Amino acid sequence: MKRLGKAVLTLLGAFALASSAQAQAGVTVGVSWSNFQEERWKTDEAAMKAQLSKLGARYISADAQSSNEKQVSDIESLITRGANVLVVLAQDNEAILPAIARARAEGIPVVAYDRLIEDPSVFYLSFNNREVGRLQAQMIYNVKKSGNFAFIKGSPTDPNADLLFAGQMDVLGAAIRAGTIKKVGEQYTEAWKPEVAQNNMEQMLTANRNRVDAVVASNDGTAGGAVAALASVGLAGKVPVSGQDADKAALNRIARGQQTGTVWKDARTLATEAAKIAVQLARGTKPSAIAGAQIFNTGPKKVSVSSILLKPVVITKTNLNQIITAGWATKAEVCRGVSGASAPAACR
Repeated sequence: MKRLGKAVLTLLGAFALASSAQAQAGVTVGVSWSNFQEERWKTDEAAMKAQLSKLGARYISADAQSSNEKQVSDIESLITRGANVLVVLAQDNEAILPAIARARAEGIPVVAYDRLIEDPSVFYLSFNNREVGRLQAQMIYNVKKSGNFAFIKGSPTDPNADLLFAGQMDVLGAAIRAGTIKKVGEQYTEAWKPEVAQNNMEQMLTANRNRVDAVVASNDGTAGGAVAALASVGLAGKVPVSGQDADKAALNRIARGQQTGTVWKDARTLATEAAKIAVQLARGTKPSAIAGAQIFNTGPKKVSVSSILLKPVVITKTNLNQIITAGWATKAEVCRGVSGASAPAACR
C-alpha cells in the first residue's frame, strides 16, 4: 500500500509539473492594434514580440485599420484563434466595449494598451497622459508666453485626447483666463490623422488671417500636419509647435527648427511591460496584484481600473543626443538635411 501511495503521489506530481509546464508554454497573447498609421506602433510591436518570445509566449495579432467594426471582429477572431489574454490598442473606447464584455465572459483578461478602456476588469497600461499634456504646453510656454494659441487635439474617440488637453490647460489655463494667451482655435483630429490636422490648422490660419503665434499639437502626426499648414503660408519654423511620440520625422523637424519639441514615451518600455503583464494575467494574477499597480479613475466615466502609468521625457534641440544614444533613432535619421552653425549639437 505504501508503494502504491508513493506511486500515486509520484504520478500526481508528474501531472502537476506537466500541467504547470503546459500552462506556461501555452500562453497565447492576442494583440489588437487600432492601426499601423503611426510609425511608433511598429516599434511597440517589435519590442512586445521580443519580450513575449523571452517569456515563452505565443504572439498573434490583428490590425483594425482604423475601423471600429473591424476591431470588434478582430478581437472575436483572436479569441477564436486561442488567445487567453488580450492586449488592445482601442480605436474607439466606447465601440470596443462589447468585445471586452465577450472577453470578460470567457474569462480572458485584457490589457488596455496606451489608450484607456473604461471597464473595471481591464488593466490599463500607458504613460501619464495628463503629464504629457503639461509637458507639451510647458515646452511652448517656455518660448512663447503670450499671443494667439491654436490647439490641435487628438481623436475625439480616444480618452487620451482629453487627458492631454486637460494637462495643457493645467499649464496654460491661467494665462488664457488672464487674457495674455488667446485661444484662437481648438479642434479634435479624427483618428489622429495628420491630413485632418493639416486641414484643421489651415482653417484656423484662414480664420485668424495667419495670426497664430503658437500651436499646441497633441502628437507628432498632428504636429506634422500643423507644420505643413504653417509652411504653406511661410510660418514653418517661426511658430512653436509641440508634439509627442518622438517619431523620426518629428525629430528631424526639431533638428531643422520646424518643431519645438516632442514628448518621448519610450514605446519599447511600454511594450515590454505590456508583454510581462499580459503573461502574468494569463497565468492567473489578478490585475490589482500586478506589482506597481494603482487605481486610475480619472477617465471620462470615472471607472476605476488597475493601472501602471510610466513617465515621459521631453526632447528638444538641446537633448536630441539622448534619443540617439538610447538607440531610438540614428544620427542620420535625426539630422537628415541639417548642417551649418544653426545645427543642434547632436547634428554637429
